[in-house]
Amino acid sequence: MIKTLLDNFSPKDHLEFWLIGAFLLSFYIAYRTFPTILFISHTKHLMDEPDVRSVHSKRTPTFGGVGIFISLVVVITLVGAYLNTKILLLSMGGLTILFFLGLKDDLTVLAPGRKFSGQLITALLLIFFTDTRIISFSDILDINELPYWFSIVFTLFVYVLIINAYNLIDGVDGLAGTIALSACIVFAILFVRNDSISLATISVALAGALLAFLRWNFSETKKIFMGDTGSMIVGFLLAFFTISFINMAQIDESSSYYRASPALAFALLFYPLIDTLRIFFIRIVIHKTSPFKADKNHIHHKFIRIGYSHLMTTILISGINVIIICIAFNLLHLNLNTQIICLLLYGSGLYMIPFLIKKILPG
Repeated sequence: MIKTLLDNFSPKDHLEFWLIGAFLLSFYIAYRTFPTILFISHTKHLMDEPDVRSVHSKRTPTFGGVGIFISLVVVITLVGAYLNTKILLLSMGGLTILFFLGLKDDLTVLAPGRKFSGQLITALLLIFFTDTRIISFSDILDINELPYWFSIVFTLFVYVLIINAYNLIDGVDGLAGTIALSACIVFAILFVRNDSISLATISVALAGALLAFLRWNFSETKKIFMGDTGSMIVGFLLAFFTISFINMAQIDESSSYYRASPALAFALLFYPLIDTLRIFFIRIVIHKTSPFKADKNHIHHKFIRIGYSHLMTTILISGINVIIICIAFNLLHLNLNTQIICLLLYGSGLYMIPFLIKKILPG
């Protein structure tokens, strides 16, 4: 009886239950794993020590990424038989490589070159074996189809950019997790519309793990940070989702997002990307230092300095990002170049509002 049910089961026939089940399973595993991670971290004194760059004053565990990784691996393993095993195995292989690199960086210190090499290897695994890459500029600046090797190089650049941009925003309680959570929900909807159940499943599984993480990340007494382990694997999956979505849209001329996918992808990750470009400009042009030299010039640091709490900073930035995404979906009828210009204008303008509010209503 059970064997017959399993043999005839198809996720597409029960899609809502399938995705809800993957979300709940991932949430439950992560939620039950974090207390153990906290206990081990405190017992073995594996804590982050506050320094001059920290916005926290207490020693805090930084192994939230371990719980996220465990929940993803368990869900992918359990549901893999019914999905695209090639995508699942390669994504899990990439996650595993970055997990151990991030873990080493959280435990000791990993040279930037090694992290960069690991990111390139994981990206190349997915690019070559799934042929998932950005194949066109969709007429941005009148550039359309890209030569094969340039397509690979540009896709690699996008992977590295998103992974590191996501890592850079992990500086305020809940911010990185909330930004990723909202992106995962939208990506899951887009993948369902594109009939890509495997990617939709990974998206909701990551969303479940992130929601569980946020409960502990916001805690006052049992706080845990995502760490480089978490930011690397989450950033990697967000990059994979972004490139997969763009690739799907670009190879399907009947898609509603055929010309608009780059603008929508940019909108989904607007804060990490625009903050990274801004911070690199400040470091290189104004301070004339290395773009990778850490500082406290991020937008979220500025929010903290003018008086917003960690929670309010996260709510404001995440809320603004959701508004940006909603506006982007309502501009699909415009030319892609116009969409991107509008996105830069209204996106940047929206991030000025909290500063104006503080000036008008001090305290």
